[in-house]
Amino acid sequence: MNNTPKEYTIAFYNIENLFDIKNDPSRNDDSFLPTSEKRWTPKRYQKKLIKLGSVISKIGEPDATTGPAIVGLAEVENKNVLSDLVNSKNLSEENYSFIHYDSPDERGIDVALIYKPDVFKVENSETFSVYLKTESGAQDYTRDILLVQGKLNDESIHIIVNHWSSRREGTKETEFKRIAGANVVNKIIRSLRNEHMDPKIIVMGDFNDNPNNKSILLMEQESQLYNPFKTVWSRDNGSLNHRFQWHLFDQIMCSTNFFDVNNSNLVYSDAQVFNSKFLTQYEGKYKGQPFRTYAGKKYKGGYSDHFPVYMQLKS
Repeated sequence: MNNTPKEYTIAFYNIENLFDIKNDPSRNDDSFLPTSEKRWTPKRYQKKLIKLGSVISKIGEPDATTGPAIVGLAEVENKNVLSDLVNSKNLSEENYSFIHYDSPDERGIDVALIYKPDVFKVENSETFSVYLKTESGAQDYTRDILLVQGKLNDESIHIIVNHWSSRREGTKETEFKRIAGANVVNKIIRSLRNEHMDPKIIVMGDFNDNPNNKSILLMEQESQLYNPFKTVWSRDNGSLNHRFQWHLFDQIMCSTNFFDVNNSNLVYSDAQVFNSKFLTQYEGKYKGQPFRTYAGKKYKGGYSDHFPVYMQLKS
C-alpha cells in the first residue's frame, strides 16, 4: 500500500480580461474586439491562452509536481474562453473541466472554476448575487459569487469563489460594496453549517481588499476562517502592484477544521503568492511587477496584472 502523503494545490488567479474576439451584443465587450482601440486580434487571444496555460500548469512549483487540482478564476467572459483555455497547448494534457455561470456584471466578466475531474468530484454548483444600489437607487450589477461542492480525496469540501467590486471610484467610497460581498459569503457559510456537520470550507477570490481591510476581517471573524495571506503579504510581496505598492487582493481562506490532523483526510500545509520570475517584468521601472497583457490601451503581451495565489493541502 502506498502511504506517501498526497499534496493538492488549490489556486486562484485573476487572468485579466479573458475575452474572446467576437462581439456579444448583451455584454460590454467592445474594447476587446479586433476593431477596437486595443486591437484584440485572434493572434493576441491565442497568445494569451498559451501564456495563461503555462502559468496555471506550473502553480505550486517547485513543490507541486502536477497542475493544481482546483483553480478559481476571475475576469472570464464566457464558456467559450474557458473551453479554449482548458484545451490550449499548455493545459490540454492536464484534463481540466470547468464550471461557469453568466452573471449580470456590467463588464461581462465572471468568476469560474477549473478542476481535475479525476481528483475533485463535483456534486453541486450554484451562484449567489450581491445586490448593490447606485446613489440614484438603481441596481448596480456586479459579479455573482460561485459555490462549488464536491469531494477531494474522499473529503467533502465547499469552495466559494469571489470577485468583489473594484476600488475604481475610491477605496472608501466603494467599501460598502465589498462589505456587501462579505455579508453574502457569511450568509452562504451560515447555511452550509446548518446543512452539514462541520463542513470544510474554502473561500477564494480577488476581493479588491487587502487582508487587513474591514470586509476581509468581517468574513474571517464572523465565519471563523483562517487567512494565511495575512502573513504572506508584506512590503515586498503581494499579488498586484499599484503605484509601486504591493497589494494582496487575491487570497484563499479556509475553515479551521483543515488543521484537525486526527479527523481529516485533508490538512492545511502552506499558502503563497505564485510569483515566479517568468511572470514578472524583467526590466525597467516596473521590474518585478506582474507582466500584464495591457497597460491601459497599450498591448504588452504578458500574462495578467495579477499573480496567482495558492494553498496546499496534504492528505
